[in-house]
Amino acid sequence: MRPSPSPSLSRRFGRSVVALTLFATVAFLIAPIVLTVVASFAASWTGVLPSGFVTFENWRAVLGLADTIGSQRSMGWSPLFRLPLGGETLTVLVPAELAFSIGLALGGVLINLVVGVPIAYAVARYEFPGREWVNAVSVLPLVPGVILGVAFLRAYPDLSATSFGLIVGYSLLKAPFMVMAVQSEFESMPLRQLEESARSLGASWPRTFLTVIVPNARSGIVSGAIICWALAAAEFNFSYIVWANGTQPLALFLQRHISNSSFTKAAAAVSMFFFIIVAVTLLLQRVGRRGFDIRGS
Repeated sequence: MRPSPSPSLSRRFGRSVVALTLFATVAFLIAPIVLTVVASFAASWTGVLPSGFVTFENWRAVLGLADTIGSQRSMGWSPLFRLPLGGETLTVLVPAELAFSIGLALGGVLINLVVGVPIAYAVARYEFPGREWVNAVSVLPLVPGVILGVAFLRAYPDLSATSFGLIVGYSLLKAPFMVMAVQSEFESMPLRQLEESARSLGASWPRTFLTVIVPNARSGIVSGAIICWALAAAEFNFSYIVWANGTQPLALFLQRHISNSSFTKAAAAVSMFFFIIVAVTLLLQRVGRRGFDIRGS
């Protein structure tokens, strides 16, 4: 019989091996993002590493602060709001594709919250005829965007040509992620005990749901919202099939720059998207920590 490894040896090297593996994995995943952000400030990228630092021309071109033509056209700018200032009016402008796509994705997330959270709650909390069918239908849109795009275009041709059509399509396409994230959170909670405690104190069912159940499921709701927003903002296949004219969704803007611009300009466009993802993720986390806590002090 072979002797078992020494416990002291496992304690001595086990933690170091785990830490080293974790560090190597994170570095491997982060390295392409860091390299892309660095390249966005380079003049050229013809070899393994970019060269010619530091320039902001790539960012100027992508954000519409420099002259561009044809397939390399930069973002247009549109007014966000107008502020009376003395005898004049100050107009605040934002990149059109950027504001348009953030609004589309957030609109889809709002629909996912209003529809997905109650569905997840019903499936996790109650036993009723057809429960498995409801659970299956809620994740049915988990298909490639091109498939849902073609089906959506044929079923709702008038709606598809509008911005609201894109919002509805994004919400349908990403709804399974919201339902699964929130349902998992609900299933880990003692829902029956929470409800009975709140009802025994005189709370109505709507108040119990909004002030007890929802705040306790906050982490799952915020996680679902972040996943839905990030995936909707980057959704290319559905946008390509459904979008007709007007301001482009950000995914199509990125595809055009990646396909037709230099590597450094494409790096600036992609880096911009990375920063947007980080900013909106932090915003949604902050809203989740404060805005969903409606129980009061």
